[in-house]
Amino acid sequence: MNFVEELTWRGMIHDITPGLEEQLEKEMTAAYVGIDPTADSLHIGHLVSVMMLKHFQISGHKPIALIGGATGMIGDPSGKSTERNLLDEKTLRHNEKCLKEQLAKFLDFESGAANASELVNNYDWMKEFSFLEFIRDIGKHITVNYMMAKDSVKKRLGEEAKMGMSFTEFTYQLVQGADFLHLYREQSCKLQMGGSDQWGNIITGTELIRRKEAGVAFALTCPLITKADGGKFGKTESGNVWLDSKLTTPYKFYQFWLNVSDADAEKYIKIFTLLSRDEVAALVQEQEAAPNLRPLQKRLAKEVTCMVHCEDEYNKSVEASQILFGKATTESLSRLDRETFLSVFEGVPTFEIDQSKLDAGVPIVELLAVETEVFPSKGDLRRTIKGNGLSLNKAKLTDQEYVVTTTDLINGSYILIQKGKKSYYIIEAV
Repeated sequence: MNFVEELTWRGMIHDITPGLEEQLEKEMTAAYVGIDPTADSLHIGHLVSVMMLKHFQISGHKPIALIGGATGMIGDPSGKSTERNLLDEKTLRHNEKCLKEQLAKFLDFESGAANASELVNNYDWMKEFSFLEFIRDIGKHITVNYMMAKDSVKKRLGEEAKMGMSFTEFTYQLVQGADFLHLYREQSCKLQMGGSDQWGNIITGTELIRRKEAGVAFALTCPLITKADGGKFGKTESGNVWLDSKLTTPYKFYQFWLNVSDADAEKYIKIFTLLSRDEVAALVQEQEAAPNLRPLQKRLAKEVTCMVHCEDEYNKSVEASQILFGKATTESLSRLDRETFLSVFEGVPTFEIDQSKLDAGVPIVELLAVETEVFPSKGDLRRTIKGNGLSLNKAKLTDQEYVVTTTDLINGSYILIQKGKKSYYIIEAV
C-alpha cells in the first residue's frame, strides 16, 4: 500500500514536505505522532493521528507513539488562547499506561516484527536535560525571528492576545523540535505527523535536524476535522467523546457516530475506518439511493465501535438503540448494564421510591399515581391501562390490580414505565 496515496484519497493530508514519497519507497521508515497526556484516555479528536499511524504500519513502516510527558508539563500554545494546567510525574505515568492500553487496539506493539510499534515518553530524555545544555545544544540553532514567525506564536502575541504568552510556552516548539532530533538520532525516525496546527512545530524539528545533523527529515499533517455545520468535531453537550467506556459508554459512543450528518458520514468513514475505496464508494451509492436507511452512518458506527470497544459492545449498543427507536422486549431491557441503561434513558423523568416499599409490594395504581407523579390521578391511570397504553419494562400491562415488587427491578434498581408510544419514566428504588 502506498501510504501517501492512501491518505490522499481519504482526505487525510493537509501539508507534506517534498521527497516523502521517495523516502517511503526507498526503505522502511519510522514516523512518530505526539499525543497529549493530559488525560488518562484518548478522545475521538486523537483518532485521526492514531489512524495515520495505523495506515503507516499497514504500509510496512514503523509507527512511534510519543507520549508528551515533558511537553505536557509545558503546554502547547497551538490553537490555545490561554495556558493549560501542568501535570506532575505521577499523573503523567498513570496517563501513559492507560493511553498505551488504548493504542494497542490500533497498533501492533507486541509481535516483534521489524515495524512493530513503539511507545516512548519524551520526559524520559528531557528530564536529564539541564537548562544550560538545552540553550547551548538546541536554542542556539533556532533564531528568535524564526520562532516568532510561527502562526501559533503570532496569534498569542498579536491583536487577539488577552494574556500574552509565557516564556515556557514560547519554548514549546524548541522542545518538540528536540524530540524529533532525539528520535532521529536514536531510532532513525525521519517523519513526524500531526494535525495541521502542528505544522510550525514539526518544521522546527526538521530544521533542527538539518542544522545539527545535516540530515533530511519530513513532515506530514492532516486537516483539522470539522463538522459540516461548522461545529467542533467530537464535542457533545456533555463534553468530549472518550474512548474509555467509563467516561463515554459504548452506547453513547455508538450513538455519536450513528447521528452524524450525511456529509460528515461520507467524510468520516474514509478517515476513521479501514474500509477500501470500493467499499466506501458502494456505501455512498447506497446512501444516495436510500438516504433514509442511512447505510453510511450505520457502517461508520459499526466499524469505529468495534475497533475502539469490541463487537459484543457494538451488538449491545444496537440492541439498546432499538429499545427507544424500534422493537424491544423485557428480556432485551434486562440485558442492559446499568451504565447503558442510564445512557439510553438519559434525560427521562425519574422518580425515587424507598426499596423497602417494593419489598412488601406496591399496587401499580399506588406506585404511579400516589408514590410518584407519573399519572395525575388513579382514574387517568386506569383509563390508560384499559386502553392498552401502559407498559412496564417494555411489557404491556393490562392488570389494574398488578402489584409491583423488587422482582420487577432492572439491575436491582430501576423500573421503566412507558405511557403511549413515546413518553418514558423511570422509577428508581433507593
